[in-house]
Amino acid sequence: MSKSEETCEYLDEAYPGTPAVSASMFAAGVLGNIFALFLLEIRRRRKNRSLFHVLVTTLVITDLLGTLAVSPLVLAAYIKRQTLEEIGGRALCNHFGFSMTFFSLATMSILLAMAVERWLSIGHAYIYEKYTRKRCGYFAGPVIYLFCFAFCTLPFAGVGKYVMYCPGTWCFFDMHPSDRRGQIYAGVYASVMLVMIVCTVLCNGSVSHHLLSMYRRRKNNHGSFRGPRGQKRYKSITKEVEHLTLLIVMTVCFVVFSLPLVVQVYTNFTRVEKCDRQDLRMLRLLSFNSIVDPWVFIILSPSVLRFLWAKLLRQPTPTSMERVFQNARPPAGIRPPPLADAHKHAVSPQTPIALCP
Repeated sequence: MSKSEETCEYLDEAYPGTPAVSASMFAAGVLGNIFALFLLEIRRRRKNRSLFHVLVTTLVITDLLGTLAVSPLVLAAYIKRQTLEEIGGRALCNHFGFSMTFFSLATMSILLAMAVERWLSIGHAYIYEKYTRKRCGYFAGPVIYLFCFAFCTLPFAGVGKYVMYCPGTWCFFDMHPSDRRGQIYAGVYASVMLVMIVCTVLCNGSVSHHLLSMYRRRKNNHGSFRGPRGQKRYKSITKEVEHLTLLIVMTVCFVVFSLPLVVQVYTNFTRVEKCDRQDLRMLRLLSFNSIVDPWVFIILSPSVLRFLWAKLLRQPTPTSMERVFQNARPPAGIRPPPLADAHKHAVSPQTPIALCP
């Protein structure tokens, strides 16, 4: 290992990187989150904001703040060809490490809150209707932030520490701790992330099972979803499926981008040599989460989902998702009069027909 790799005094050529890549990631993250917030605001004005809507908004805001907190520093390091500590000293490295740890935990915590909300809404409807309100979402965000803030400040109290990794463009908590406290901190972080990932996956699996059971049960009991009551039931299931689809895809993305880092932390406990290159790859994967999340929300918006459903079933694009599955339709060219006006056009045998006014 060269001296530059040991001390990270400057950006070594062994770690290729250009400002263009970091700038593209930064632009995609900022634009995606701003666009997602714009769509959320439009939906809020069209209909009342739900608890799930509040949590999604909190997630998008968290991703945006995370992108703004760290990406510009990486750009500055590449442009100046200096390490973070050379640019802003130890304080800047601590800020970077704190931000990466904080926003990774906060994002996963909000995803878990979204999964629990869907699990209660579908699997335990009575408890959900009685004890949950929209304002719970406004409390969930600050509580999650407070928990993550308390955990991420432990390195400043001597439990773990934030260190700079080669090539000097990023800082994170020490994933190769030699002291007992540092090992405990790294182990707790990896364990908390793993537990939240498992719980989120289990909640989503439970919701999927309940939705499938509801669909089969209601279809068997009512034959189809025709009629006002049937269409109302189907609309309820459709809304839950839209929420679940968004949540599952976001969860899959976060598992793909964060689980390798969790595995890397556990692996480092048994590894003798320090491998910053592998650690850097895992951290870059983690940083992709704040970029992908808003675009997943944009692509999986209800209007897009309805369009995909129509194409999948080879039907014309409907104005609402319920029309895709309507089984009974009047023959082409025949439009029955509204029920409310049918009595006006009915003619009884006892009623004389006036040929002239």
